[in-house]
Amino acid sequence: MNFRQALMVRMCWAMCWLLPPSVSLADEAPTKLAYQTENNISYYDAGALSKADAYQKEQSKLDIYFPKGAKDFATVVWFHGGSLTGGARYFPDLKEQGIALVAVSYRLAPKAQAPAIIEDSAAAVAWVIRNIARYGGDPQKVFVGGHSAGAYLSSMIAMDPKWLGAHKLSNRSLAGVISVSGQMTTHFTVKKLRGDQGPELRPIVDEYAPLYHASKDLPPICLIVGGRAIEWKSRVEENELMAVTLRNLGHPRVEFYEMEGLDHGTVQQGAMIVAKGFVRRVLEDKRKGE
Repeated sequence: MNFRQALMVRMCWAMCWLLPPSVSLADEAPTKLAYQTENNISYYDAGALSKADAYQKEQSKLDIYFPKGAKDFATVVWFHGGSLTGGARYFPDLKEQGIALVAVSYRLAPKAQAPAIIEDSAAAVAWVIRNIARYGGDPQKVFVGGHSAGAYLSSMIAMDPKWLGAHKLSNRSLAGVISVSGQMTTHFTVKKLRGDQGPELRPIVDEYAPLYHASKDLPPICLIVGGRAIEWKSRVEENELMAVTLRNLGHPRVEFYEMEGLDHGTVQQGAMIVAKGFVRRVLEDKRKGE
């Protein structure tokens, strides 16, 4: 079996785990759940906001969509893409699955520098972990994910312990990571912000690279990319390297999917099919105590 065939086998294996439309990721049937949305919630506390400028106050907001009246449900915190310079928060296509969704805004370059962008993202995740129980959710079932730049942010938060550590939380408490076409080397915008003048595709692996923080002691991770012929250049290979590196280090739960026929933009839609299966498998393992 060659490499491409092996990838397709893994894709077919994942498809076999997909949920039919009538089945939710939670114990309650979707038809019995009503969903509610709350918008424009500040994820920094009053003390932090008192020191923040107008731009930070404007950007440090999130929206939450949750199954009203449900208990102990999982949550997916989602970060939008846009090269860390643009984009807007949105809910991923995982609605009516018996789980909560959180859409996050964060400061953007060039108004914000690299640390501030990741600090905002970590603060949002910390807010969810500390507050999701008020909505009925389980703080031990919080997944982080995103597309493109958002996948980079979610990977950094989940892999480098210092970002959640600043909130006295552990990255290892996260239920899992869903990275859709994320950069695994140092993000090209972060490189520029830090003064690098090299070509965009010249890889750097420093403290701002998810690869730098590869370890066996990380949450379950699902890496999803489009087809290598039409994806962002080097994106498939970087994620493939991440998957191989994590497995070689002994990480017990790494999933890698190359979705042929989908490019850097359209892979967002295809990735949600895979994400449902990943979330379900992780939650089933938690129920079994694995």
